[in-house]
Amino acid sequence: MQWHSMQTDEVLTLHKTNRAHGLSAETARQRLRQSGGNRLESQEKKPWILRFFAQFKDFMVVALLIAAAISAVSAFVHGSGDYLDSVIITAIVVVNAFVGVIQEGKAERALAALEKMAAPTAQVIRSGKRLRVPAEDVVPGDILVVETGDMIPADARLLESTQLSTQESALTGESMPSTKDAFAQISEQSPPADRKNMVFSGTVVLTGHGVAVVTETGMQTQVGKIAGLLKAEDSPQTPLQIRLEKVGKQLGLAAMAISGLIFLLGFLQHIPLLESFMLAVSLAVAAIPEGLPAMVTVVLSLGVQRMAKQNAIVRRLPAVETLGCASVICSDKTGTLTQNKMTVTQLADARGAMTMHAKEGLDILRLAALCCNAQVQNSGRRQTIIGEPTETAIVDAAIKRRVAVMEDRTAFPRLSENPFDSARKRMSVVCRFDTKDPCAGFNGLTMLCKGAVDVLLPRCSHVSIKGNILPITQAHKGKILAQNDAMANQALRVIALAAKPVSASERSNVGEDALCFMGLIGMNDPPRKEAKAAVGVCRRAGIIPIMITGDHIVTANAIARELGILDAADGARHSMTGLDVDKRNDADLENALRDVRVFARVTPEHKMRIVKALRGMGHVVAMTGDGVNDAPALKAADIGCAMGRSGTEVAKGAADMILTDDNFATIVRAVEQGRGIYENIKKAVRFLISSNIGEIVAVFAASLMRIPSPLLPIQLLWVNVVTDSAPAIALGTEAVDRSIMHQPPKSVNQNFFNGALGFHMLVEGLLMGAVTLLAFVLGRRALGGGDDIALGRTMAFSVLSFVEIAHANNMRSSRSLFAIGPFSNARMNFANLLCIVLQASVVTIAPLCAIFGTVSMTFRQWIAVLGLSILPTVVMEIEKIGGALSRRGKRRRRL
Repeated sequence: MQWHSMQTDEVLTLHKTNRAHGLSAETARQRLRQSGGNRLESQEKKPWILRFFAQFKDFMVVALLIAAAISAVSAFVHGSGDYLDSVIITAIVVVNAFVGVIQEGKAERALAALEKMAAPTAQVIRSGKRLRVPAEDVVPGDILVVETGDMIPADARLLESTQLSTQESALTGESMPSTKDAFAQISEQSPPADRKNMVFSGTVVLTGHGVAVVTETGMQTQVGKIAGLLKAEDSPQTPLQIRLEKVGKQLGLAAMAISGLIFLLGFLQHIPLLESFMLAVSLAVAAIPEGLPAMVTVVLSLGVQRMAKQNAIVRRLPAVETLGCASVICSDKTGTLTQNKMTVTQLADARGAMTMHAKEGLDILRLAALCCNAQVQNSGRRQTIIGEPTETAIVDAAIKRRVAVMEDRTAFPRLSENPFDSARKRMSVVCRFDTKDPCAGFNGLTMLCKGAVDVLLPRCSHVSIKGNILPITQAHKGKILAQNDAMANQALRVIALAAKPVSASERSNVGEDALCFMGLIGMNDPPRKEAKAAVGVCRRAGIIPIMITGDHIVTANAIARELGILDAADGARHSMTGLDVDKRNDADLENALRDVRVFARVTPEHKMRIVKALRGMGHVVAMTGDGVNDAPALKAADIGCAMGRSGTEVAKGAADMILTDDNFATIVRAVEQGRGIYENIKKAVRFLISSNIGEIVAVFAASLMRIPSPLLPIQLLWVNVVTDSAPAIALGTEAVDRSIMHQPPKSVNQNFFNGALGFHMLVEGLLMGAVTLLAFVLGRRALGGGDDIALGRTMAFSVLSFVEIAHANNMRSSRSLFAIGPFSNARMNFANLLCIVLQASVVTIAPLCAIFGTVSMTFRQWIAVLGLSILPTVVMEIEKIGGALSRRGKRRRRL
């Protein structure tokens, strides 16, 4: 129902209630049973065990479990009792499942925070008596009494209002307090921010008092609808999850296909079934990089630690990399791009603009501060101004220009006040100025009046120019109105100030007329200092910044132009209101989004549609915000970024990342880190998969050559889990390239193997597989004492481990190792040393040799192992140097 567009009598009639007596106790009980209570529905939690088993849906995990099962069955049939392979594989899968379960639960926390917003009690009129009841017991039709400081328990249509204003910024995105008027005429299409005759659940009464009839409770309220959106919306998969899922599926299918092929070849070659099984298991283990999930988790965790030091707390690990793929950043205005603090930015009089440090400017601020009720509190060296935002801005501006506001209030006492009223749009006070020390040219009893320009100017008969009081002319009024229009076009809120001397006989009943116009005060919620530079970085990086706000479109456009989100020449097609969004279907909205950079006067539903439309266009969307109204869009976006200081608990609960300094620039630094992390993960994936290709080549080629497998399953597992993982993690800590924010964002559909990367991985794998197989042949025949399979496998095992350690160093950069410094990554140095020691241990320590099927090697055999291990790296370094020389030659030819 459109309660805001109805007359109060109609609303009362539809709810079968009475303004004076309210509902009866019995009627309230009946309605409570029907409505189910004024509370938000809790989301049904999925049992822990179901969450745990849901982690096993990944294709690569399924392939690993199949390999573990085959290994266990083979050990049982063979009667060897060697279940170590299957136990290790299963343990890896289970640990990764636990990590996945721990990272879930974002929507539950967001809903819990929404429930905390409910007011604990409420004042209602029932059976003609004013009662305080639990907020959960409030029902539609209750007559609600609200006063300053109250949290509104339900959505309600105002019946009476006296100087009533509420703080709705967290719900609507409107930065200024919302002034309420029970008798305001509101159209049906008006968004919540414009419904001045309504109060909403979860908002707070700042000033005044009122009486209202409850229209909606629980999940039907505006905040309840947001809770419903949160429940209905699933967090999208991150680009990293999508890419790794593709990689996992490809590797899993490859492992199963190759294992099946090997088993078939063994069958055709009349190899015993058990031996064929073991060979197939070896290839399955070789094909799947068991260390990949752990590597990704650790690299992302290290990224989280780095970002936390830069004021960005990441709540979901994959979100780190998602930032690096962001192609659009949708940002709320209030508190995100702006300071969420009204600030005086301009002063003017009948002559035009003036500086705040000029004598006339200081006089205006001094008089205006005396006509404010904002209070100044001192806590040590810190000064806090408490009050209505417009008044705190005036007092703050005066104090910053060294006006002694509190001393003036003592020296020039206030004798009477005619408070601000939304109908009158002005406020006035009478002060006693010192006759010996005039204030801004006034002495004795003086009325000060501030308010809307269109209300105050017609009441002025004089004007102050350079301290001289002159009769006001039409020319003066024309200049004042022109100045007012110029300030309004800059999205400034303009307050006029006037004064007049008062006689002792009329001080208790002073008319607000025959005033002397003093000047104009322009204020706004200014942009953050760092935001403009951050927007510039976004645009250079190919990221589209879009402002989505509940504020007025004029204000939004002015701030957007100041920040660079809109260019000065951008016209109406580059901004849109929530009503414009409602008029478009999804296809039209996507078409408009090619140009629109500012959305104003939007609701949570609008924000959701905009985010989903952008994602439907193929964009990776980051959404920043701090209010309850931002929460559904934060969750629907690829990555939601909530403000840590000013952000509501609801927004934080729905977000993937929290900016602890509430600074838009922090998200840009986070994007840079995300891009660096993506590149590092890409290097690590290339390293792991090319290494696994080398393992497959060695085992598969041996099968085709009808020679024994050069590697045992446990040796392959050791290489994949131990000696591969540490270098892969170290690759994830490489420094971010300085030019990374001058490159366009990566497409979400881009595969890890795009371009020539797949070819490079194949060549690298072939090289590593070839030297591994060569080591097996040399160890078995040339360097041993005959047909020594154990020595051949020991040499192949060692070469494979060492060649992959060297390969990890080669993957650090597309430039030569000597160009970036072979020892410039301390973590890689440590990983190299650790893996060399561990690998040496399993081929030299007798108990470990027994487990891994290795034997000790002679000095000559060790020299052969080391020589073969560095051979692929030498080849790749030559290729890098050749590529660098070729690129340099092309640049010279272009010059």
